[in-house]
This record gives sequence, C-alpha cells and structure tokens, in this order.
Amino acid sequence: MKIFGKHYQTIWETDESISSVSIIDQRLLPFEFKIVQLSKLEDFLFAIKEMQVRGAPLIGVTTAYALYFAVRDIPPSKFDNALYNAIDKLLSTRPTAVNLRNAIQGCLSEISKEADNDAKVSAILNYARHLWNSDIEVCKKIGSFGMELLKEIYNLKRDTVNLLTHCNAGWLATIDYGTALSPVYFARDAGIPLHIWVDETRPLNQGARLTAFELLHEGIPHTIIADNTGGYLMQKGMVDIVIVGTDRTTRSGDVANKIGTYLKALAAKDNGIPFYVALPSSSIDWNISDGVREIPIEERDPSEVKYVLGKVNESIANVLICPEESPAKNYAFDITPARLVSGLITERGICPASEEGLLSLFPEMKGG
Repeated sequence: MKIFGKHYQTIWETDESISSVSIIDQRLLPFEFKIVQLSKLEDFLFAIKEMQVRGAPLIGVTTAYALYFAVRDIPPSKFDNALYNAIDKLLSTRPTAVNLRNAIQGCLSEISKEADNDAKVSAILNYARHLWNSDIEVCKKIGSFGMELLKEIYNLKRDTVNLLTHCNAGWLATIDYGTALSPVYFARDAGIPLHIWVDETRPLNQGARLTAFELLHEGIPHTIIADNTGGYLMQKGMVDIVIVGTDRTTRSGDVANKIGTYLKALAAKDNGIPFYVALPSSSIDWNISDGVREIPIEERDPSEVKYVLGKVNESIANVLICPEESPAKNYAFDITPARLVSGLITERGICPASEEGLLSLFPEMKGG
C-alpha cells in the first residue's frame, strides 16, 4: 500500500546479497517514518518483542527471515545449536501469535528435506520468500471475499457503509493489503462508499496510530474513537459491520485478538450487528479447541498502560497518565468465543466460526 504516494511493503530484502532485511519501525508511526535494517538474530528478536514489526502474519514472515540470519554464517558443526537457540528465543518473544510457531515449523520441515548445511540455509531463505509472497496473495483473497459483505450492505442501504475495526489488521500487520482492512481496500477500489470507525486500541493505540495512518494515506474516510465508544455507536445505528483480525483462532472458531475485541463482539451481538474476523489460515491453531483455556495470553510491560506515546512539539515522548506508584496490568489479548462471531473471512471463503465451518473450507485438516 502507499505512504506519501509511494508503494511500500512491511519487510523486504535490502539488496541482492541480502545483507539485511528492511522494515518500517512501526513504534514511531505516525510521528516519524523510519526504515531500519535487521541483519542478526538480536535485531529480529528486538523487532518482534518491541513491536517494530507486529501483526501475526508479519511476525511469521519476520521469524522465517530471523532463522535465516541466525544460521547463514554458522559452520556445520554449530548449525543445530544455533538453530535451536534461535528457535527458543523467538518462541519467547510473542507467545500468542501462532504464525510465529507455524513459521518455525515450516522452516524445520524444509530443513528436514536437506542433508547439506548450505542447502538447509537456502531452504530457510526460500521458505521465508514463500511466506512473503503467499501472504500477499492470501490477503488479496481475503479482501475479495470480504468485499462481498460490504457490497451486500451497500446494496441494501444505498448509502455509506460504516465499518468499525479494532487494533490494526491492515497492511502494516501483514506484507501488503492486510486482513481486516483488505476488504476495505477492495471495496474502495470497487466504488463502494465507506467510512471506518477506528478504535484507538489502548494501551499502545495501534488503531489511532497505525490504522488511521493507513487510511489517511489511502484516502479512506475514517474517524478515531475512544475504545469505549463503539457500543454507543452501535446502539445509535451508526455501525453496519465490525471486522477485526486475529493472532490465533482455534479449530472451533474461538478468536484471540487485541485486548478489547471481546467487548466489541458483545456489543455487536446485543445490537444485532454482524461481527466478522478476517484471517489467513496460517493464524488457525488446529491443535486446540478451547480458546479461553488453551490460548496463551501475552502479558506485556505495565509501563505500556501507565505511559502513552505521543508527540510533544517536535519530540516523540512517553507521557505518564496515572500515579507513578500505582500498579498496572497489561494483558495484550483477549478471547472472543465463537458464539459471538458471525463468520470467518479466509483466503478460501467465508465460513461459520465453528469446527465444521472451518473444515468445510480446509477439509485436509480433518485429521489434524
């Protein structure tokens, strides 16, 4: 998608020799647009943990590249130690996003096919590139299927479609297009008039900082709202549909997404408003069924709750918003039970949020 009229993706190989990969430092948006290079494992660990990159699909691609840089200059005798040390460290960075684990498993599967050390390194690089390309195509398909929901609303309403979203599940969370915002971009291109309600998404304000940044540069009408405003808007008939993303979805359709998503789903249910989740199949955890019991919820630094990042004059600063001595808790995600989800928008189509629904699109997973 575009920033200042120029097309960007969220991660790319810096040069032909792959001396590094480049990313947009999302911690600084929208106040500063900065590109940084990652060239060693520690760079990638910092980028994922500290959310220079974020969003489950982008985390997955970044993880694959992290493994490549962790082993590419390692002698054969130390390859396994370097690989599994990197895996352990990567798994500890963002425990909720299943794409991270899936990317590691994909790399291990490709390595298992090779005996030569150089071939193993090449296999990891090729897999990272495969994930990169695949994510773009998957997000396009999600956008195409999701656009039909917005078209249906417009055909009935014959007026602007008001969509509410939470956190950022746009192109900044993927390689390009996004998940929850991909239908918005496809609908815009199809001439469907849209207005997006953008939840601020405390404590890190990914909605106010990132989603609004995307929509502004794409010229899509939007309004930033406090997180607790959504229910009121729904009561007043000012929301036609809610679409969010997910960091992990169980085989039964329970959804882990940014903290506050569950409350939006409850409000949508109470007001008869469709609540959809857009996700690539790489974000489905086929190994678990009960999201509340089984999905690990990342708990982040309490300072993210107590301080808010903003721009003061020409400086970016963290501002204390509470008594400094008061304790805080910072749960990064919550679980929306499948019963509150109207449907799942995947690269293979839209299905009910249930095991039967998912298996209707992914029948090859019936045994796993």
